[in-house]
Amino acid sequence: MNFMTPSNKKFEIMTVASNYHIEVNASDAGMYDRIVIMELIKTVAQTHQLDSTKQRHFKVILLTEVDRLTKEAQQALRRTMEKYMATCRIILCANSIAQVIPAIKSRCLAVRVPAPTHENICNILKNICKKEGLSIPDELAVLISQNCERNLRRAILMLEASKVKQYPFDVAQSIVIPDWQLYIEETAKQILSQQTPGKLLEVRSMLYELIVHGIPTNVIFKFLLKELVKNCDMSLKHNIVEIASHYEHCLLKGNKTMFHLEAFVAKFMLLYSKFMEESLGCVF
Repeated sequence: MNFMTPSNKKFEIMTVASNYHIEVNASDAGMYDRIVIMELIKTVAQTHQLDSTKQRHFKVILLTEVDRLTKEAQQALRRTMEKYMATCRIILCANSIAQVIPAIKSRCLAVRVPAPTHENICNILKNICKKEGLSIPDELAVLISQNCERNLRRAILMLEASKVKQYPFDVAQSIVIPDWQLYIEETAKQILSQQTPGKLLEVRSMLYELIVHGIPTNVIFKFLLKELVKNCDMSLKHNIVEIASHYEHCLLKGNKTMFHLEAFVAKFMLLYSKFMEESLGCVF
């Protein structure tokens, strides 16, 4: 679908539609997501189906990744939902409702969909391979399901990467780890290697590199914390997780995500340097 900005700039958004519904990820429009929300719902609500005998009295609009919409787009969604509620049914999908404004949450029926089990993921991977004319060992499907953290999209990408790396599949072949995950691991190593203002500036550049390449900030935060706590004892882990929960909350509520990521790294450096000094003091 084509949309027009107030400055007469045209842009396109990919949609999936049938006689009964339309699916769109409005967050793909970036800062113009508000325009997509308003125009899409308005267009769908006012358009009549060609074959009215096979259509219900309402139309279904599926919006994915609602938690990534800007606050302006969510406010527009709230107003548009109320205006066209008589002719539309809107389904909102989100990975986390923490970033969805209360006005929208109060107008919706919340349905929690659990992540797929390892067995579900293995069955889906086998089904994909069957349709593609490939043969995958059960052991490799289990290994992918264990490394994807119950994320089906990531599991499918890992299967594709494994196919590119080696086919026919082998039980002993290693799983391809995404480049961004390796980069986050390297960032964590840099943080642990030295706790100085200069190193903080260097780490900041690495975090910017991840954000520029489209890695979601909540994913960066999660994997960075996971790598950092591996080198901490139990007492320090408790403090790190406590400050992580604080800055993650700020990350979800704020707009400048880089500030909160950098603040967490700086706080971690402070705690870790004190921990190392106390450890060395006890040794001597």
